[in-house]
Amino acid sequence: MKVTSIKQPQSSCPFKSARQKIFGLGYSLIIFVYDKIDDAINRTARLNIQHTIYVSADRTADFQMTRGIHNILQNEGNEDDLIAFMSDRNLPVDEIESVNLAKEIITNPPNQGFLTISNALQWRLQYRRVIELAHQEDGLIEIYRAN
Repeated sequence: MKVTSIKQPQSSCPFKSARQKIFGLGYSLIIFVYDKIDDAINRTARLNIQHTIYVSADRTADFQMTRGIHNILQNEGNEDDLIAFMSDRNLPVDEIESVNLAKEIITNPPNQGFLTISNALQWRLQYRRVIELAHQEDGLIEIYRAN
């Protein structure tokens, strides 16, 4: 479960392995997106839920990474092309792991992901695309939208 502001819909996530950026986080997400209204006089705040979206585990990979992989595969790319792409995208893997990932991608291509996952000591997940595409793509289910 993730809770995030509509003003900057993102959160942090523990870094486990670079393969999460390609094959997904390994678990589904339910994202609550709120708009916060502060009341300085009463020293209170109200959180108005704007969206509640379910993202299936197989759609939690990085959008640009999986889109690039799909383009390479559609253009008859091979393991060397995938390794070069992962290197160009600064995927945090060593040479051995990039070879292993390329082989796995060839035999088991990932589904299109919809998160934006930034490289850091922990992943930074961004949800704007998920909010925009909810109910338009398989694996993205908008449970609630404010009027």
